[in-house]
Amino acid sequence: MKKSLLLGMFVIICSGILAACGNGDSSDSSNENAVELEMYSWRTEDRSAYEEIIAAFEEENPDIKIKFNPFDSTEYNTILTNALVSGTGPDIVQLRPYSGAQTIADNGYLVALDDIEGIDNFDESYLEAAQGSDGNTYGIPLSLNVGVIFYNQNIFEEYGLDVPETWEDFVSVSEELLANDIIPVAQGGRDAYLLSMLHGVIAPTAYGGNEFVDELTEGNTDLTDERMLASLDRMEEIAAFLPDDFVALDDNDAQALFYAEEAAMYINGDYRLETFENNIPDIPIGVITGFKEENAEEPLAMDWVDSSYGVVEGTDHEEEALKFMEFMASQEFGQTFSDSLSRVSAVDGVTATNEIVQQVTEASEANSTPYLMLVHYGEGSPTSKTIFEDGLQGMYLGEITKEDLLEQTQENAERAAEEGVEELEMIEEDE
Repeated sequence: MKKSLLLGMFVIICSGILAACGNGDSSDSSNENAVELEMYSWRTEDRSAYEEIIAAFEEENPDIKIKFNPFDSTEYNTILTNALVSGTGPDIVQLRPYSGAQTIADNGYLVALDDIEGIDNFDESYLEAAQGSDGNTYGIPLSLNVGVIFYNQNIFEEYGLDVPETWEDFVSVSEELLANDIIPVAQGGRDAYLLSMLHGVIAPTAYGGNEFVDELTEGNTDLTDERMLASLDRMEEIAAFLPDDFVALDDNDAQALFYAEEAAMYINGDYRLETFENNIPDIPIGVITGFKEENAEEPLAMDWVDSSYGVVEGTDHEEEALKFMEFMASQEFGQTFSDSLSRVSAVDGVTATNEIVQQVTEASEANSTPYLMLVHYGEGSPTSKTIFEDGLQGMYLGEITKEDLLEQTQENAERAAEEGVEELEMIEEDE
């Protein structure tokens, strides 16, 4: 009797152990069979935040794994183009906005996303940054960027400076800073895009904001207009407030001047906020979201959709990739993105918890104008934006006049419009 009882218990225990082992094998098998999606990005600095965001998605979708693969920003376009053309590309790609996304879409490398759940969580103007010539949407907008002037609150308080609201106020404050041996603006110019960014922040109230932009896009004027020339007069004027030999400085050099409190202001996109919060947490930072136009109540903020994420046409795992797109279109993702990276999410209904991000968001919503050269002059090879910013370098070095700069940019814009969509080809990398 006792032997039978012991034998029965032994069988039950063994059965339980085997069942447990079987469940473990099943779980391991599920993980081994999970679909892995490779995701390209140019934001190496955001790796830790993306890994947390991806972990949240994978917890809800254990049969899908995301391999986040970021590259250096300056190398990304070449890497992505070559991967797509060679057919060795990833499943999910980060897309440059406007013409960058359109070129890839028009070449047939992306899956249309118009019917995915959550696509209506975006303003139509944001979706335009990720559309093809056919009007279909090929990317999930990630964030809205705003060009801002960061300023050191300690320096402003020490010298009793009011935060400038107009260009004239800015000039006055900068002159006061110079008189006290403080560099007014930490600015690099070795990377030409920094100069078009500088122009994008300080120029809109010089050329007339959206009224001028509308005339440009409707074909009623062009870039040689006197109002655009006036914006370059402002670019010449600000040179007196920048570091010595600023054209030879890169962005890291400029940030170092701001960190060391040798410079009172720094101009770039609001996305630099996270960098400053991490690197100089003890320095109180404020932002100027743009200058006020005459008789305006709100500053004119220059903004643009930063990037989007799309699904590569021909991926073996389109269904799973589209599921991740739906996740990126959700308020859950938008809120986590904003909170983790101190950024303005493109998803409707997200309220930033960071006070400065909220200030930037409200400024953009109240009165904004597009980043002119990026949004409307990003087409062609080279792009008109590239011609413009390279010309700004030449202008500062005395190699080209303002008038010639604008003429060359306009000629390139006309050429790009005639040539139409650029065909993607393999890019030879410099050795």
